Order: sequence, then C-alpha cells, then structure tokens
Amino acid sequence: MSGMRTPLGRVRGLGSARDGTMHFWTVRVTGMALVPLTLFAVGLVFSLLGADYQTVRSVLAQPVVTIALALFVIASVEHMRLGMQETIADYIHGELLKVFTLMANTAFCYLVGAAAVFALLRIAFGG
Repeated sequence: MSGMRTPLGRVRGLGSARDGTMHFWTVRVTGMALVPLTLFAVGLVFSLLGADYQTVRSVLAQPVVTIALALFVIASVEHMRLGMQETIADYIHGELLKVFTLMANTAFCYLVGAAAVFALLRIAFGG
C-alpha cells in the first residue's frame, strides 16, 4: 500500500497514525454513555434542590450514586478532551501552538476530572 504515498511522504515516513478509528469510536461510545448518565445526574440535582447539607451528603454517599456520578465525570471529561482535540487539530495550524494547545487541553481535562472525582469521593467517604 506504500505505492499510494507520495515520494516525500515515503522519505519523511509520514503516514497514518492508526488511531483514527479508535478516536471515532471512543467519541461515539462516550457520547452514548453520557445520555443516561446525564439524565441521572440532572435528575439527581433536581431531586436535591432545597435539601440540606446532610441530606445531600447521605444521598451522595450511596455507592450506586457515587459510582454513577464518577462514571458521569469520567465519560464527560474524556468526551470533552476528544472533542477539543478534534477542534484544535482542525483549526490551529501552527505546529508548535498546536502541540502546546493539545498538551494544555489534556492537562486541563485530567485536572478537572481528578478534582471532581476527588471531591465526590471525599463526600462519599465522609472526609
């Protein structure tokens, strides 16, 4: 299949990174997972409106609720990271700026996800 590449592409060794399909499916799977998880999270927030701190804390300490919210956070952060990665790759053309922006995107998403999961676990375990 190397006959389809340009001579310059063969010299530079440029070709498929072979991760496009995985990226495509990860975006679709996280998007589908977020449908029920978002409905659960929004329903939970509305059900807890006006509740006192102890009530909210006791609800969030239930294992099913904690796990569902942690999955919501993880899927949301990964979906956000991948979506921004596509946008950055499409619209930022300078290579150095693109690399820096992709690194900042990944760091920001993982930082937000870690902080949210940490806060959720602290509430769940009574910290």
